[in-house]
Amino acid sequence: MKRILLLTQGFYNLVTGVWPLLHVDSFMAVTGPKVDVWLVKMVALLNVSIGVSILSGLRTKQPTLILAFCTALSFFLIDTYYALVGRIWYVYLVDAAIQLAFLLSIIIVFLRQEPDINKK
Repeated sequence: MKRILLLTQGFYNLVTGVWPLLHVDSFMAVTGPKVDVWLVKMVALLNVSIGVSILSGLRTKQPTLILAFCTALSFFLIDTYYALVGRIWYVYLVDAAIQLAFLLSIIIVFLRQEPDINKK
């Protein structure tokens, strides 16, 4: 029962996250108009991150790592793209740089493949 619950929630988050990324117009036709499309896409990416993390938790012992990576990637992509096209302020590039540092750190630290993330 636990596995079915996690599969259902994981896929639901994944699908409802991917939908506005693939076709924001149909998403808004169903959910109502939105003023800030960039924010819809940010929430969508975070929803995908959560879904991937839940689903990965069924197969791996490191769903936290996957959530950390996907979340940092989501913020980095949204911050960078929408700051560079002028939709959000350039101060978001500071956050993008911090998120990039997280991404690189996660890659470097976890490539060492420490057996348990709970060990110090």
